[in-house]
Amino acid sequence: MQKKTKLSGRFWAALAVFSFIGQVAWVVENMYFNVFIYKMFHAGPGDISTMVAASAVAATLTTLLVGALSDKVGKRKIFICLGYLLWGVSIWCFAWIRSDVIRRLFPAASAASVGVSLVIIMDCVMTFFGSSANDACFNAWLTDSTDSTNRGAAEGVNAMMPLIAVLAVFGGFMGFDLNRSDAWVTIFTIIGAAVCAVGVLGVFLIREPARRAGEKQSYFRNIFYGFRPSVMRRNRILYVALLAYAIFGIAIQIFMPYLILYYNVSLAMDNYVLVMAPAILIAAIITAFYGKLYDRAGFRAAILPSAAMLILGCLCLFLFRRVPLVFAGSLLMLTGDLTGMAVFGAILRDYTPEGRAGQFQGLRIVSQVLIPMVIGPAAGARILRSAAKVVNDDGTSSFIPNGKIFLASAVAALVMIPVLLWIFRLQKKEKRHED
Repeated sequence: MQKKTKLSGRFWAALAVFSFIGQVAWVVENMYFNVFIYKMFHAGPGDISTMVAASAVAATLTTLLVGALSDKVGKRKIFICLGYLLWGVSIWCFAWIRSDVIRRLFPAASAASVGVSLVIIMDCVMTFFGSSANDACFNAWLTDSTDSTNRGAAEGVNAMMPLIAVLAVFGGFMGFDLNRSDAWVTIFTIIGAAVCAVGVLGVFLIREPARRAGEKQSYFRNIFYGFRPSVMRRNRILYVALLAYAIFGIAIQIFMPYLILYYNVSLAMDNYVLVMAPAILIAAIITAFYGKLYDRAGFRAAILPSAAMLILGCLCLFLFRRVPLVFAGSLLMLTGDLTGMAVFGAILRDYTPEGRAGQFQGLRIVSQVLIPMVIGPAAGARILRSAAKVVNDDGTSSFIPNGKIFLASAVAALVMIPVLLWIFRLQKKEKRHED
């Protein structure tokens, strides 16, 4: 067996800090922007789907352009640190998207309609800075800084951060009344300041990986490098893994934009944080160690349990509404989600061509963000078109999410199984050739 390469304490500190704060920002966007426009501007499922899809397109284009640029320049650190600073500023700008401000600026327009439009536009702006710093360059830095002997362990820590971030955000938001505009002002100010602070910290913490700038590489050719048929033929396992990851992501995104609303509105769980927190903590602990299973036993042994947990968790949430069973379903679903992300992240890094990490971050985002966040929320919105509605105090109506989104997610996850079998066959064939 190949001797494991030891990673430094400085690497682990940088990974933990940048991954955690980055995921806190993404959690606020992916899970609470939906709540923000729902509660502040009475957005419908179509508005939420549009916002998620627009953000996914912005993330994909940004990651393609900036990822290739960071390969061309041969630097990651400057993009990460400056990107986090601007990311934090853009988050703080949401504190100014309020009905009272909108009425002063647009007295003849509907505050709700303008508010939804402004949130969608600013979400794309925020996503540009976040994807530049995190999706494109931080993830490329992580690939550059690890190898096949330690990637699963590093990816396990990286993949558990979304749940740790969810736990932190849930706990932090418990003290706020999310029906009040001033609560959101405080939230966006705090999160924005934290992201800015990490950008400054990165100047002292991040060590630039040893790599050369791609002086002889054409920037525009690099942008489309991963889409060339010849590259696809040479890296077949990578592209089939990207396909499987996209289907996995669609299954998650069918319900994820509506998850908190389902707990809070449909199940009337005012204390959903107290129910979710233990599930999140347990899933995060499992995920932290789960990446080592990939290092020891490989993709097949690691991904099948993840897929099974995701499917069983979604079926449980579809069938049951009692708190203990909702907890069990949430635990299975979250563990399947996070361990699956760790396994897919590791296999994608293992099969990324050396020296091309920045360019392939765009492809990863197509698979992880663009396809899932366009198809998944749209499918969820279609399912919820006939959902029951509740009339608000101002006479407007809001939809009530139902459990059908979890059944659809389980079905989508089952579609992934034939693609996984394809990957297993390709890996087996590759191993025979090596032997």
